[in-house]
Amino acid sequence: MEEPTTQFSDEELVDNFPAVDDERIQLEDPEFEVEPLPLGFEDTVGLVPVGSKEEEVTAEKMKKTTTKDRVQAFHLRKSLNLLDKLHEEKDLFIQKTKGELRVCHQRMDLLTKQQENLAAEISTEREANNMAAMGRLQAASRRLHTELENEKDLQSKITAMLKDTENAMWHIEIQKGQFEDVRRRNEEEAEARQRCLEVHAAQQLQKEKETLEKVERNRLLRARKSLHVQKELGLRHQKLVEDAQRNHRVAVKFLKASLGRIREQEQKEEMESRKHMKRRMDAVLALKNSITASRETLKKFQAWGQSKAELAEQKALTEKEVILAQGGDAFKHLFHQRRHQELEAQRRAFEEEQKLRKQEIVSRILKEEAEEEHRKKRQHPPCKSTNQWTLRDKTWKYISDFCEGKTAIPTDYKLENDVAVYPKPSSLLKAISSESMMVDLGNISTEDDILAEPDIPGLWSKDYKSYQVLFCTEQAWTCLFKPKVSKKDVEQKPVGGTKMDKDILARTMEQLRSGVVHKQVVSGREFKGRPFNSKPEVIHFKDFDIGKVYKKKITLINATYTINYCKLVGVEESLKDFIHIDFDPPGPMSAGMSCEVLVTFKPMINKDLEGIVSFLAQTGGFSVPLKCSTKKCSLSLDKELIDFGSYVVGETTSRIITLTNVGGLGTRFKFLPDSEFYEMDEPQPLIKISSVFTYEDKSLYEKIISSLSEQQLDGNGSSPLDTQSRKGSEKLNEAEVTAVASAMTMIPSEEQTEITLGEVTEGEIGPFSSIKVPLIFTPVIPGEVQTKFKVMFKNSQCPTLYFRATGIAIDVPVWVPRTTVDLKICMYDRLYQDSIIVHTRSKAALRLKFEVCKELRGHIELLPETGYIQAQSTYSVQVKFLPRQSLPEDAGKYFDQESRVLEAPMTIWVADQIKPVGFTVQAIVTTSDLEISPLEINFGYCTIYEAIRTEINLSNLSLLPQDFGFVGLPKYVDIQPNDGFGTILPLETLQLDVIFQPTKAKEYRFELICKSEINRCFKVSCQAVGVHPPLELSHYQIKFSATALYDTTVSTLYVINSHLSMNKMIHSLPRIGSEEASPVGPTSFEFLVPPNSPITISPSVGTVLPGKRCMVQVAFQPVLPHETILEAASQILNKEMETKLFQKEVAQKKETWKQSLSVIRVHNRDRPTRASTPYTPEQQRQELSASSNEYQAAQATLTRAFQGKFERFVVPCVVARGDIKDRKASEPLSFSPHNTLYLELWCPIVAPSIVVTSNEGRTVFNFGDIAVGHRSIKKIAIQNISPEDLALEFSVLNPNGPFILRNTSRKLCSGETQTLVLFFSPHESILAQETLDIITRRGTLTLTLMGTGVASMITCSIEGNVHNMGYVLARESVSTNFKLQNESLLPIKFWMRLESLSKKRAKTQQQLPKFLTSNEQRAEIVGTQNHNGQSVFSVAPVEGIMFPGKTQEFTITFSPDHESLYFSDLLQVVLFEKKVSHQILLQGAAREHMMFVEGGDPLDVPVESLTVIPAFDPEHREEAEEMKPILVTLNYVQFDTDMPTPPATRELQVGCIRTTQPSPRKPDHPLMVSTLLQLRGDVKETYKVIFVAHVVAGL
Repeated sequence: MEEPTTQFSDEELVDNFPAVDDERIQLEDPEFEVEPLPLGFEDTVGLVPVGSKEEEVTAEKMKKTTTKDRVQAFHLRKSLNLLDKLHEEKDLFIQKTKGELRVCHQRMDLLTKQQENLAAEISTEREANNMAAMGRLQAASRRLHTELENEKDLQSKITAMLKDTENAMWHIEIQKGQFEDVRRRNEEEAEARQRCLEVHAAQQLQKEKETLEKVERNRLLRARKSLHVQKELGLRHQKLVEDAQRNHRVAVKFLKASLGRIREQEQKEEMESRKHMKRRMDAVLALKNSITASRETLKKFQAWGQSKAELAEQKALTEKEVILAQGGDAFKHLFHQRRHQELEAQRRAFEEEQKLRKQEIVSRILKEEAEEEHRKKRQHPPCKSTNQWTLRDKTWKYISDFCEGKTAIPTDYKLENDVAVYPKPSSLLKAISSESMMVDLGNISTEDDILAEPDIPGLWSKDYKSYQVLFCTEQAWTCLFKPKVSKKDVEQKPVGGTKMDKDILARTMEQLRSGVVHKQVVSGREFKGRPFNSKPEVIHFKDFDIGKVYKKKITLINATYTINYCKLVGVEESLKDFIHIDFDPPGPMSAGMSCEVLVTFKPMINKDLEGIVSFLAQTGGFSVPLKCSTKKCSLSLDKELIDFGSYVVGETTSRIITLTNVGGLGTRFKFLPDSEFYEMDEPQPLIKISSVFTYEDKSLYEKIISSLSEQQLDGNGSSPLDTQSRKGSEKLNEAEVTAVASAMTMIPSEEQTEITLGEVTEGEIGPFSSIKVPLIFTPVIPGEVQTKFKVMFKNSQCPTLYFRATGIAIDVPVWVPRTTVDLKICMYDRLYQDSIIVHTRSKAALRLKFEVCKELRGHIELLPETGYIQAQSTYSVQVKFLPRQSLPEDAGKYFDQESRVLEAPMTIWVADQIKPVGFTVQAIVTTSDLEISPLEINFGYCTIYEAIRTEINLSNLSLLPQDFGFVGLPKYVDIQPNDGFGTILPLETLQLDVIFQPTKAKEYRFELICKSEINRCFKVSCQAVGVHPPLELSHYQIKFSATALYDTTVSTLYVINSHLSMNKMIHSLPRIGSEEASPVGPTSFEFLVPPNSPITISPSVGTVLPGKRCMVQVAFQPVLPHETILEAASQILNKEMETKLFQKEVAQKKETWKQSLSVIRVHNRDRPTRASTPYTPEQQRQELSASSNEYQAAQATLTRAFQGKFERFVVPCVVARGDIKDRKASEPLSFSPHNTLYLELWCPIVAPSIVVTSNEGRTVFNFGDIAVGHRSIKKIAIQNISPEDLALEFSVLNPNGPFILRNTSRKLCSGETQTLVLFFSPHESILAQETLDIITRRGTLTLTLMGTGVASMITCSIEGNVHNMGYVLARESVSTNFKLQNESLLPIKFWMRLESLSKKRAKTQQQLPKFLTSNEQRAEIVGTQNHNGQSVFSVAPVEGIMFPGKTQEFTITFSPDHESLYFSDLLQVVLFEKKVSHQILLQGAAREHMMFVEGGDPLDVPVESLTVIPAFDPEHREEAEEMKPILVTLNYVQFDTDMPTPPATRELQVGCIRTTQPSPRKPDHPLMVSTLLQLRGDVKETYKVIFVAHVVAGL
């Protein structure tokens, strides 16, 4: 925001005078618009403050000023400005000229000094008579003289110019003095104008304050109104969210169940489809075979028919010729012959039909006999009954009924029963006449009359076995009988077959195997060699452990010329217990193709194994080698000779030798000189223990072993006692532990060598590891030294390794005590010095020459280069070190690029001595650079109402601390901390905040300069774009009042659109950088609230018109973090589990103490200590949920113990042009990311004033599952924990809902507890949830009420709600069962009610039957009833209680007392004496006889007659029964006379009822029944049909 202008210059007042009418001044506060200044402000005096006489006089003068005076004053001010500008220019020119004059004097002085020096050198060279040098110096002298003359000329010119400039300066000062009065008068006028502006601003400020107070009052009123609306919206939103989450959980639960069922169903369908596909495949194969056989036979009969037709045609031609020769009528003869053949064919067809009917009758008789026999076998011994029909009578009755047309052929017999139906094949063959065959099979010769030919010539040339094929009609039977094999013969046959069978099998397999291998010849070339190549070539399992499983894959590649096969033969017998091969034969493999083989190795013994894996290919067998290697030691030394070189006596140096084990087994090693002896045998045991270790002595035993393992050497890294304890081979017998001598026997060397071993000489070397052993060379006597060493190992399989070390000891007279000169840390381009002291033990003076290595001569200097050291004295040498930037390249190997360490070798050459003395100059060279990252900062787009902060990293690349500071910063940039100044430590990185706050909309480009203490500059280039957004906020920061947990605080702000005009002279136009200004019009905004934040903004989207503003409400509702509550809940759960475990242990101790005091002591000594095993935090968090008791208790505890918290949020507000109402539904507004405003929210959180003390502090009250129509009561206790009394207000519950608040209170004192009574009474099956708000002055407490109205839900095992009892013999009964399951969560009381026993039954019987009143079919629910008054249907149990999830089984009994097909009743399942859950229609039918016939046209009505039914005795009932006819109407319709019409058919159903009554008839005799079949048409015909049935045992 631009600040108001505080002062106007005289030029601006005169230049801008005509445009004063259109100017406006904008104040700093962006919330209100400022009234424009009055027109002609400069000419008015109304705003001059009263009480000042001088100001009144000034105002009068200003009023009388004319235009001419103003123009004159303008010219005067212009002249003054011109004089000021000239004065400044002359002053600057004079300063520059003086500076040049000083530089000229300095150059002249320098030239004069150089001339004097040259004169002295010329005189010196003249004395030395060096003419060449004199010529060179004289030429230089002449050049200096010429330059001196030029400088003198320049000095005179500069002096003259300086004088002229000073004269002009004096004239300007005189003119400025003449205009001094005018300047003073202008300043007084400017001060007067400024006072006028201040008076106007004060008045405007007073008006704005009054307007602000009015607006504030209006805002408070609107805030109070919107507060309630906001709360309702929040509660509604929370309820919707909770409902959505709950529904989501329920949906997920049902989805999982549904997916499970779907998967099971899919698996079942897949199995069924596979079985169906298998059946279809089998059927297709059988059909294919049948078609092939039938095709061959058909070809045979076609050829036979053609030959027969040709013979008949030849015979007819012969007869025709004979008749014509005799003079007869050949056509008439042929016609009579054909007519005779047709009649003969009809006669044969009629006879065949009669034969077929006889066959059917015989088959039924056989079936009935078989069923009767089977039933007799299953029944108990029959009791004699004189009132039942015999089996023969029933059979003849059945045959007579069939002959009379009262029965039909049953169609529901299955083919699987055919074998059981025909127990006597001999009788069946007798019953079937050979005349039923259409073709006489005996007349067809299978050898002579073969007229068919094969499709492929030569196909039938081989011998074949002829098969006789029987062709019958559709109803002819073909019976194949197999010889019976006794079970005894089967049991006596051995399992693996006889010896002859095994021999035959072995010979057959040998023949097959010999035929497997074939030669492979491609293009005349026969393949020879290995058919498959293996990668890798050898299967090698290295370093295996017993008990582990190892797997390797190999690839077999077909190396033959063409397709080949591969088969696994197996592994050798010695490897079968350890090696398992997984190989799936891939079938035919082309050349170059590969397949994989998985080899699994499970070692059982620690032994090397070798063998092969055999395979068989089409071209021959091949194998892959297989090796299994145990762990072994493979030890080696990296070198056998160690040469120390030459060292001066008294020095010490060391070398490293490395012992490497590349094997998988570790061992113990020992380095020692070759002259020493060492035994790597098993040491003697150090301790003996006499007592037997018990359970409690185990810890003592382990301590002894651990202490002894540190003192005793063992080959495997453990004491022998550990080995004995692991093997369990023997026990220790001593009572105390005694120490003995060391197990290691070593004979030390008598002579002390100069080359010795270091500290590490023995130890354990593990598998695949290495050990470094140091060797130390300390020369004592000058000369060559050589020592031999050896390495011995505990493992006997490892050979002893030998190596030797050599060194030379020398004696030098000159030495340097400081062999290393450490200059510490040095910077580039800085000079560092030090001194070196050289000592000599010689008794004569020596000449020394100091030399620097060639690579570092440009960086290091030794002074002096040559010197003499006196006898037995010292000599000092100066070292100067000036590292250049090229040091890393010049130093080469002497400089380490990573560590920045320089090690420069210096050499001291001693006269008459071959070996020089060396020392090293060591320094750490570091840079003085400061690194700033990033080097370029792009602040992006920043509005004038905000500041952007970014971080830069300032890194000190040097190893020394440095001071720094950012200088010359622009006004709109700030760097913190410490304003960009400070000290940075070595290799430290500081994070500095660069804050950019633009003042107006434009593009910014500037640099940040950082200077170090050595005046080095480091720059950072920055760029940004200032943005003036078209909207502004009345407040960019909101500080909420202290808000309690789970309470809501609302604040209000305004979004203002102050863009009214495109005139840039009135106010600054909204724009992005230097782009075009935003047009005037409606502007939309949207607040983007951070996710999972307790902030709600309403409205978050809106449009503001020009000159208008939009009110926005910001709501703050703090809650506790979910993770904090889970952590506290986990602690509560841990405490509960620990308490339970402690109580359990205490109970066990008490129980044990009651048994015996002595037993408890022994028990306490022997029983191991138990440790509680609480759940891990991950398991606890998985078990805890927001609805668990622990979670709610933890939430209440944390709420009560909450101490307060402060949070800060930044909410962006994006701005877009246009109105949101004008856009389409799917078209988004073009929000610009640059025109973004930011709202900062300060949110303090405090503890609530009212808490719930009951229900473990939970605010969610679940009434649980309540049956519809019942009521549940809960009492809620609330407590005021604030230090003051609070007035209570309660929100209104849903009047039509299931929740009711019984009592309320208006006041709750501090520390007081009050109990609220709530009722839950559901009226329907629904999941109810409501919120009850307890509103106080300090906050709101929200209680969530939940409950579930549960309706009774049961399922029935009967599908379709229709239960058919089937057919029953009259005066018998049958029972069936069905189940009801309670799927609700509550126990259900039930009643079973029959419609025939209801009170409404009497009214229903008074109505006329349906068949009398309408043409509709039968629709009565209650059908025919018993004549004896008893109920046809009965159910048990009649009433009871079904518990949740349980199943109740019911029994339905059907007991008819007479024959009827219309028995029915309605069974109702009534719950809670009110609700009818299920209605089951019961149906049944009764017959007087076990066999019955149904079908034909109906001859009765569905309702029985109301007349009295005569009662007969059981003995005379059969005589009184009338034979009931069955009317079967056949409609024969012929549509086309040319085509044969199919016959008319009708079906009759013949049924048999299972009965428990025994039959005295023997099952061997068939049942025979006869009946009359009357055919009534144009001719009335009567036939007698005999039914013969065999009774067999049912399945």
